[in-house]
Amino acid sequence: MDAACARLPNSRTLNVVDNAVELGGEIARGGASEDAAGHHGSGSPLVGRTAELGLLDTVIDRLGHGAPPFVDITGAAGIGKSRLMAEFCLRARRRGVTVLRGRAAEYERHLPFHPFADAFADLADGPPHAPGLLDAVSRIRGGRAAEPSPGPVQPAADRFGLHRSVAARLAQLGRAGGLVVALDDVHWADPASLELLDHLVRHPVPGPVVLVVARRDRQTPTALTAALTREADTDAVLRIALAPLAEEECIEGLAPDLPRERSAQLYAAGEGNPLYFLSLLHAHREDAARRRASSAQASAGNSLGELPTGLGAVLMNELAPLTPSQHRTLEAIAVLGDHAMSRVIRRATGHTDAELDDDLDSLARRDLVRPGPGGRMMLRHPVIRTLVHESTAARRRVEIHRAAAVELSRTGAPAVEQARHIERSVTSWDPQAYAVLRQAAEQTASTAPTSCAHWLRAALTLLPDTVERGAERRDLMLRRARALGVAGGLRESRDLLHKVISTAGPDETGVRTSAVVLCALTERHLGRYPEAIALLRRELSRQPELSPSDRVSIGLELSSSAPHNVSYPQMRGEVARTLADARALGNELGEAGALAVAAFGEAYEGGVPAASAYAAQAAGLLDGLPDDDLTALCEPLGRLGWAEAFLGRFADAERHADRGLGIARRSGQVYLLPLLLLCKAHVRIQTCRLPSACELADEAEDIARGIGSSELLAFVLANKAQVRIAASAPGDPEALAAAEEAVATMGPSDNWRASMAWCMLGYAALTGGDPHRARDALLRAGGDDLGGLQPSMRPLLSELLVTAALATGDVGSASAWAERARHEAEQLGLPVQRASAMRSAAQLALHGGDPAGAATLLSEAAALCARAGAAFWEARSLLLAAPVMTAAGLGARGAAMWEQGHRLATGGGAGLLVGLAEMTRPSEPCTSATAPPWLASLTAREREVAELVAEGLTNQAIATRLYLSPRTVETHLSRVFRKTDVATRAALAALVARS
Repeated sequence: MDAACARLPNSRTLNVVDNAVELGGEIARGGASEDAAGHHGSGSPLVGRTAELGLLDTVIDRLGHGAPPFVDITGAAGIGKSRLMAEFCLRARRRGVTVLRGRAAEYERHLPFHPFADAFADLADGPPHAPGLLDAVSRIRGGRAAEPSPGPVQPAADRFGLHRSVAARLAQLGRAGGLVVALDDVHWADPASLELLDHLVRHPVPGPVVLVVARRDRQTPTALTAALTREADTDAVLRIALAPLAEEECIEGLAPDLPRERSAQLYAAGEGNPLYFLSLLHAHREDAARRRASSAQASAGNSLGELPTGLGAVLMNELAPLTPSQHRTLEAIAVLGDHAMSRVIRRATGHTDAELDDDLDSLARRDLVRPGPGGRMMLRHPVIRTLVHESTAARRRVEIHRAAAVELSRTGAPAVEQARHIERSVTSWDPQAYAVLRQAAEQTASTAPTSCAHWLRAALTLLPDTVERGAERRDLMLRRARALGVAGGLRESRDLLHKVISTAGPDETGVRTSAVVLCALTERHLGRYPEAIALLRRELSRQPELSPSDRVSIGLELSSSAPHNVSYPQMRGEVARTLADARALGNELGEAGALAVAAFGEAYEGGVPAASAYAAQAAGLLDGLPDDDLTALCEPLGRLGWAEAFLGRFADAERHADRGLGIARRSGQVYLLPLLLLCKAHVRIQTCRLPSACELADEAEDIARGIGSSELLAFVLANKAQVRIAASAPGDPEALAAAEEAVATMGPSDNWRASMAWCMLGYAALTGGDPHRARDALLRAGGDDLGGLQPSMRPLLSELLVTAALATGDVGSASAWAERARHEAEQLGLPVQRASAMRSAAQLALHGGDPAGAATLLSEAAALCARAGAAFWEARSLLLAAPVMTAAGLGARGAAMWEQGHRLATGGGAGLLVGLAEMTRPSEPCTSATAPPWLASLTAREREVAELVAEGLTNQAIATRLYLSPRTVETHLSRVFRKTDVATRAALAALVARS
């Protein structure tokens, strides 16, 4: 195709083509009827794609019954993505499915949720079966409609709540016969739309709802490509990659009347791409018609060199016959985009009503312009818009944008709508334009922070860079840095904050302190703890210039660096100084914040008495303050909640986390939500409320991915793994995958969050039947003595190491870890940790042939957890105790414990414990008086393994017979050896034979 391409468009036109959708691509909403089977708006038939249509028909047939909830249509420009999507929508609509179609636009990439707003424009009348839908999507539409809304749409509390709200409303709409949401050209989608799409990919809308996107792979943002690729591996995404059309299909479908030799040459030049084939075909026919009309000599041959210049020339030739007035109207429509409504076009062109009507009629007859939704006019295809837009003089584009801004301001359109035109037409100081840009930033701050940062940059461009305006400029820069930080632009945010810090004057200590604190927080999110600490210490060294309240703010942030990268004991002095400063000032907020940090630090280090005292003081202050006063204390509220969770005060922990969540959402402090959500999820694991814990962890993951901090994401994924382990059946791959991603995301770091990731990997590996990997991961997390882990976690993790050691036959290590658990638990004095140490001791007692001793320990552990309200650990203790009680001759008590444990597990949605219950389910009472007690202690799977060993099968043969891995068989066999108190396969075979 090289030679042909050389004579297709020139370099500029090729760029236009590369950034436009395929010519034969769509059925326009307001153009040719979608009921014209097999044809799109340009009159070309749907050619080929039989296999792809078969897949899409299956999606419609199985909608809500196993169909993939997401369809991803990819391919090169011109390959037919839009045409295939249009056919799919047509077929879905004919079967009674509601279809919403939207398209991202090349020149509207800073309008939040643009393709979704375009799709939801079809719901202007509000379908009766989804009366609440318009209220939910109004935040996405942002007031955009055919006419301006009477007032600005209030922003949602946060963009992640908006994502969940939209998903819920789509599910509601889909209940009435199904729903297809088809979004074209998503490679041009704005950042807010991409984030919403990412949410909908990872959390598919339940019910008969399918989202279909068409995009170009190489132009799609990396994050969306990664999400689609990842979910394609789970069958949640059906990917349809369009290849070039076969020669026979292309020629027979698009040029059946052309001589075969000529059509074959056209096909070869276009390489099976319908866009290029159609443009070459159109050019060939135009050229032939010209030659006939001029009675020129016959063609000298079939050389491709005679073909016109291709797509760009063909389309521009279409525009050649237009009058200057029609050209002016066409340019206005191309530049205005969504605002190409009659009143705006009139102002941009200076036409009278009659002149504009004449132009629009002429353009419509040429099929260049069509009516679109909301009363706006639109060009036949985005490629035409691109060509017209790019060929319009820059000065003329500025004039059109200026006229649109004036008209939209006159009619009271939302600031976001005006801002798009202001930034492209106002280049000098204009107070009114500046105010609109700031308002647009405020309107998008919570739901589309990338757009917020964009409008703030536009406002900064207009604001004069003078000494008098310096403070205002730094305030805008600080606001923009916040927006960038929550949008994932952490590094750009940090760079901007450094500028604020370095340029702030001596009388701007408040702005400087805010910038320093925010910069330190940003450094923390980037995992740059030494830099954060150094910045804060340097600022504190400026003591003469700092006000006492500023010292408290900086001291709180500095104290918050523990235990992330430095131990709390190293920061204990800083916390004490901050607390003293706050008390000297009578600053209740600062005092409460310092107390909360102290409570968290002491609880983390295992200083239970001090932590309890600090927590009680902090709670006393915080509980007495109104929410409005606590806006700056959301993070201390989260730290207090975590401290209370470590101390086993679950109700207080959840109460403070809930309050922090409400304040953080209202104040837009999105970066604090994961800390608070995970605190609440942690409490719900302990209290055995796993379904809600999963929802909280999923929300925290969404936010962490949106913020773009790998440090935070790793911590969130580690906690998500913990939730998944507890909520899922033993060995669930999702739990292990989350833990593995947490470790990979954290990288080589060795701080607290890294240790959490490795701990959860060990936990997931153990529940998946891999004790060797579990031991290695746990020791990687805390060192050979677990000294690198927080003391409150050590008994629980020692219990895992006891289990792993016994599973691998390392009784000596198991004894050592059990003793370590006992020692740590005694020092802490906390019931959940003491119960964990008892379970470790019970494992050793049972292995040593003392079921009665093991039964006593497990019974006490269950009672301790019950008194503490730790229902998850109570259920675990009960289920472990049940078969041991039976083995000790207390069958009735064992059965009762099993029933109680099973009830707690099933009621709390704890899949791990439900699986444990199945393994420890009481057997039917033995009818033989001589039945050995060890038999009752074996699970059903362990009995199978023992019987196959007695038959003489090897571990590999047993694994094959039972569809298990050899390592899992090894684990079961280790448990059998421990429970039967035998050491060899021969002895076990003899024992089974005697029984």
